[in-house]
Amino acid sequence: MASNRPGSHLRYEPNEPCSPLLALLVGVQGTLIGLPITVMVVVIVGVAGGQSEGYVAWTMFGSLIILAAVTALQASRIWRFGAGHTFISVISPTFIAVSILALEAGGPTLLVSLLLVSAVCYLAVPTWLPLLRRIITPAVSGTVLMLISVSILPVTLDVIGEAPEGTSPAAGLYVVAATLVVSTLLTMRAPGRWRAWSLVIGIGCGCAIAAPFGFYELESLYAASWVGFPGLEFPGLDLTPPAEFWAMAPMFAIVALVFAVKGIGDAVAVQQASRRQPRATDFRMLQGTLYANGISMFASALIGILPPTFFSSMTVSVVTLTGVASRYVGYAMAVILLALALSPKLASLFLLIPGPVLGAVLLIAIGIFFVQGIQSVMQDGIDVSKTFIVGLSFATGAAMEFQNVFEGLIPSPWDLLLGNGVTMGGLMAVGLTAFMELSRSRPRRLTTRLEFSELPRIDTFLQDVAGRMGWNEASTDRLRSAGEEAISSLLQPDNEFAETESQGNPPRLMVSARPDGRAVDLEFISVLEEENLGDRLSYLEEEPQVVDEREVSFRLLRHYASTVRHQKYHGMDIIMVRVES
Repeated sequence: MASNRPGSHLRYEPNEPCSPLLALLVGVQGTLIGLPITVMVVVIVGVAGGQSEGYVAWTMFGSLIILAAVTALQASRIWRFGAGHTFISVISPTFIAVSILALEAGGPTLLVSLLLVSAVCYLAVPTWLPLLRRIITPAVSGTVLMLISVSILPVTLDVIGEAPEGTSPAAGLYVVAATLVVSTLLTMRAPGRWRAWSLVIGIGCGCAIAAPFGFYELESLYAASWVGFPGLEFPGLDLTPPAEFWAMAPMFAIVALVFAVKGIGDAVAVQQASRRQPRATDFRMLQGTLYANGISMFASALIGILPPTFFSSMTVSVVTLTGVASRYVGYAMAVILLALALSPKLASLFLLIPGPVLGAVLLIAIGIFFVQGIQSVMQDGIDVSKTFIVGLSFATGAAMEFQNVFEGLIPSPWDLLLGNGVTMGGLMAVGLTAFMELSRSRPRRLTTRLEFSELPRIDTFLQDVAGRMGWNEASTDRLRSAGEEAISSLLQPDNEFAETESQGNPPRLMVSARPDGRAVDLEFISVLEEENLGDRLSYLEEEPQVVDEREVSFRLLRHYASTVRHQKYHGMDIIMVRVES
């Protein structure tokens, strides 16, 4: 049965080292998937913004350097920065429209100032993440993930249909078919060792089929040098922003917030796909991911480069197909990106891969990504409210992808931003979730210290909650027992709380009880514990039957409560327990 669980196919989890050759192999696949998006964004913004070829060359060089740095940082975990996971980083397409407007209005200098505003707003999201935990739910994240899949499909289909002039219009389809057939067969039937090669072999077969149809133009490859640096095009920073800055700053701030919300969903998807067993989401890793990306946004803004981002669709597809989630793949990708930045010849070689081949790879990634969105929605169960939120948000976002109803009704670029399916669907999911949260009854709260001597006070508080709801004696006892076991789980002799209490400085504990129909949602908020309670609860059925005081407490807690969730942040630890009457 274990083999049928999500992630059970993984050969390497993030903290498990793999061989350098395997890390390099998987890193090449990740680079192949992400590089075309970076090139596309840089070229579109530079050309549409009326900038010179020298500026485009500089931004391409700087983009690869920034991507190498942030990929390595995400693979690490230095203080609060980085996730310790592999992420396929690219230059974000989200900023294309607003960046073109900024370049047209004030050139690269104005763009630098506005990108710094975006970086500040982006960093505010991980800082306030504990306050957003009720809004950025698995249902919201899953909806955004599914909408991202839908939004990428039109671009993928356009790339698939590409064919050189003078050849059969179906040439692209032949190339796509060869790539898909080989990649699919190897992924589904090849042994573990060969599965890691599935995308590379599929891409190779697609490239071979593309050769007779004239997909390759080798002049740029021959002209490129092996090692080279572009001319310096540093835009500088204007310390006296013009009127255009104040007019466009709110727009960049909103884009950054939407950008960060999308990043939360992406980071959750990558975290879940990188584990053999389903576990509770580690929100400290989530904060580290966003902090690392925020720092890279500052660095990229200072040199006039659009912000980097990561697409979970790409990362999840590579992890799923290869079975390798080791963070050493991230280091390998960083080395490859650095080599591409310093070698125009290698960069040109990557850019020779035909569009239909890349389109086939994206098609595989989109399918896997959509399923990840469904799994995220189902993570905490589904009820009438969640069904309505997910269904309406997805339908609205998908409809916007087919027709932008705001076009011509509101000024540009607001019509483009609000007419974006991912933006509108994501905002609707967040708005409906916030409404559901705010419309619930207000919780009762108790602030105390996390120590055994406070148990009678907490017990009295829970009895009062049950009495106000009219619960019978059996239901009241179950609520009291759930509260006692939740506190006991945090006060075992071998954890951080006991050590803090023994030093005469017990942690602060905030308990809240919110009635919800015939149930009560309890929250216990205190300092961090090293081990995630949600993980312990999910593993109880698999762990050996050893008599252990903490084990007994965990089992009793699950017995009394219908659901138990645990979220960990830097500086905060939250246990949520739902008890039915």
